[in-house]
This record gives sequence, C-alpha cells and structure tokens, in this order.
Amino acid sequence: MAMNDEETFALVAGGHTFGKAHGNGPASAVGAEPEGAPIEAQGFGWESSHGTGKGVDTITSGIEGPWTANPTKWDMGYLELLYNYEWELTKSPAGAHIWHPVDLAEEHMAPEVDGSGKVTPMMTTADMALKMDPAYRAIGDKFVNDPEAFGEAFAKAWFKLLHRDMGPKTNYAAGDYPEADYIWQDPIPAGKALSDSQASAIKSAIKDSGLSLQEMVETAWASASSFRGSDKRGGANGARIRLAPMNGWAVNKPDQLSKVLGIYDAIASSHNASVADVIVLGGAAGIEMASGQTVAVSTGRGDATQEHTDVESFAHLEARADGFRNYSETVFAVSPEEMMLDKAQLLQLTPAEMTVLVGGMRAMGISATGAGIWSDGTKLDNSWFKTLLDMSVSWTATGANSYEAKDRSTGEVVRNASRIDLVFGSNSELRALAEVYAQDDNGDKFVSDFIAAWNKVMDLDRFDLNS
Repeated sequence: MAMNDEETFALVAGGHTFGKAHGNGPASAVGAEPEGAPIEAQGFGWESSHGTGKGVDTITSGIEGPWTANPTKWDMGYLELLYNYEWELTKSPAGAHIWHPVDLAEEHMAPEVDGSGKVTPMMTTADMALKMDPAYRAIGDKFVNDPEAFGEAFAKAWFKLLHRDMGPKTNYAAGDYPEADYIWQDPIPAGKALSDSQASAIKSAIKDSGLSLQEMVETAWASASSFRGSDKRGGANGARIRLAPMNGWAVNKPDQLSKVLGIYDAIASSHNASVADVIVLGGAAGIEMASGQTVAVSTGRGDATQEHTDVESFAHLEARADGFRNYSETVFAVSPEEMMLDKAQLLQLTPAEMTVLVGGMRAMGISATGAGIWSDGTKLDNSWFKTLLDMSVSWTATGANSYEAKDRSTGEVVRNASRIDLVFGSNSELRALAEVYAQDDNGDKFVSDFIAAWNKVMDLDRFDLNS
C-alpha cells in the first residue's frame, strides 16, 4: 500500500476506534469455506455450530473483543486505553492470542454486542506495537496530544487507501475529493498535443540522430511497459524513466538509456515537445524503419519531476523479469514463461497481442541475452515465427533458461533460444497463434497487429484518451 509510519499508525488506530473482532467460540465449530462446503450448502460456507452462530456467538477472525469502551464512536478512546494500561497476554475462546488490560476500571468496560452486559476490551499484538515500538510510540504521543491531527491523518490515509489503485485524479468519477496533488497519485503536469507535422518532424529528427532502431524501440518499451493495470501506475506518460529509480534499473540498460535520453532531451527542447512524447515517437520511428509502415502516435504527454516521484514506492514497479525483452535477473521459483504471463496481464494484453509483440520484438533484435535473435534485426516481419516452427532442427537444454537448436542432418548448432521463445512452439494455444502469424499470406496482418498491440501498450496510461 506504500504507507509510511504515520499513515500506518493512523489506519490501525483509527480503524480500531470502531467495531470489534469475533472469536467467541472454538475454531473447530466453524465449518468449511464455501467452495469446500457440501453441494447442498449452495454457496454458503463457514457454518457455525457454536450457539446461534451470530451476535455474541460469532466466530470470524478468532480474535474476540472490542478495542475501546465506545466501539461505535470516533474518539480518542483507543489510544487512551492502549497507553494508560499495562497489558497481559491471554487467549480468546477460539484460541487466538490477544491482550487484556490489567486492573481495568469499570468505566472502561465495553457493551456486549446485544446489550446484555459489559465485556473487557482487548488489543492484538499489532496494537501493542503502537505502544512498544519507539517510532510508533512517538507518533502516538503526538496524536494523543493533538486529536485533530490524528483525525486529519486518518482521513488522509483512508483516502489514500481507497484511491491508491485508481491512478490519477482524472479517473475519479465524483468531485468530492481534495484539490491538492499527493505524491502517491504520481502527479504529471499537463502536456501539449502535437500536430501531425510536428510529430513527423520529431520522428525524422530521431531517425537522423544516429540511434539504432533497437535503442529507439527498447527505450519506448521500457518506458511504457512499466504500466500496471492492477493499480494504474507506471507507463510512458510522465517519462519517469528519466528519473530515479527507473533510470537505474538493470532491465532498462542504464548506460544505453542515458545516451538515448541525452539525444531525446535535445530533440524535445528544439521541437517544444515533452520528453515523454519524444520517447514514444522514437519507438514509432524505429518500427517505421523496420516495417516501412507509418505508425500513428498519440501525443500530449507531460514530463513528471523528481520532486513528485516517490522513489521508494516506484521501486516496487521494477521488472525483475520481462519476457518481451528476454530479460531475467536470475532463475526464479516460477518459470520465465509464467512471469511473462503475469507481465502480459498487467499490460492487459490478449494472448494474440502478447504473441505478436514477442515475435515482432525478436524480429527487430530485442533480446537482453541475445537469445531468440535469428535475423539481423533490421526488419519487422513474420520471419521469427517461420524460424520458430522450423522442424529441421531439434532443441536441447543447455541451462535453466537456455536452449540450442541443432540441424537434424548435420548436428550443427544453428541458433539458441530461451524458454520464453520456445513456449510459443510448445504451448498449444500459443503455437496456434504462431502458426497463424507464420503463414506466407499473413505478413501484412502480422505487421498491422504488431503496430496495434504496440500502440495499445504506449497508450495504456492515457486515461484522457481511454475514458
């Protein structure tokens, strides 16, 4: 959630100001989950045989009791109770560890849920950390002495919690939200759309810059493919690939990236454009050089600043593996092809889009290890799929993620590949797609589909266009 200590404290303390936990019975009294319950339960699960199974007899978390004497009211009761008493470790009726106050005063007893009497408030071990941890205790002491600051901190942290995965404020449907930009919203200054002639002039400048098409394509992909559909973070808009921490990620080839961005900065300045747009236009320029086709580009992106980039939070977006670039830091517990699927779903790609992008990028010479490059990398065509499906070779593993192909007649090693490359020949669904793209009469379809999938990735974070 990328919460700092104060936000974490406020959420725990504010959340435990209300309500109670339920564990007033043995855990064994709770039945199987919905999917594990008998078919006649028809979707219901966790059936309880403890008393009525509800109210005072409820068993959910197994922890039992309210946190405050007034669990239906926002007040300072939680912190006052936590800090003013000593606590002893005990267990709930369900067997969960909880803490009870020592020598509790009558006025600090809490009402039973059905109004039948009074019960003793409790704390969890997480609550005790707010009392015993020095850093958290300092925050708590500040809040105890300033209830308004506590309320404001909780409100802001709660707003962040509920909006963390919504992307920029342009995605908010209702208008009742703070006007201020928060760093966790990844703010980006508004950009300026370019005319067709301006975009064309920038592409020409990039093509004349001396950069290779691989450098153009890799930089654009590195920028845009940081997008995550799960929380709508990352992407090409903002050009945060210029900033820490993205400019230092190994997957982005920092030395090459620095060279490319130096050229792009100059082009952006001379054409009064954002670097973010120039990066995407550069990718399009590389594809045009490789395909002979014109690649349309949406413009209007802005350039984010380091000041408005949460370095610690953005570090979690770093790609430890990217099958599209044949990149993997190490051998992971899951296979490279499974990690590629995860990347593809974060990029909201269909199987066909994932397939055409991998095949096209290999055809253009994009591979961090060099594996899977079976041409000179100067042409975007369907030759990679034709080579992949060539049955005149047999493949042999040479490592955890490396394979070599030997000519069946001569035994000569003719090419190498990764698991990412070979999965498009071994998996039945992906092989079917590869066979479609490998057809002699589908060369134009391949290029058209590649450009469409490429532009989809470039525009994933253009919420102003996709709304």
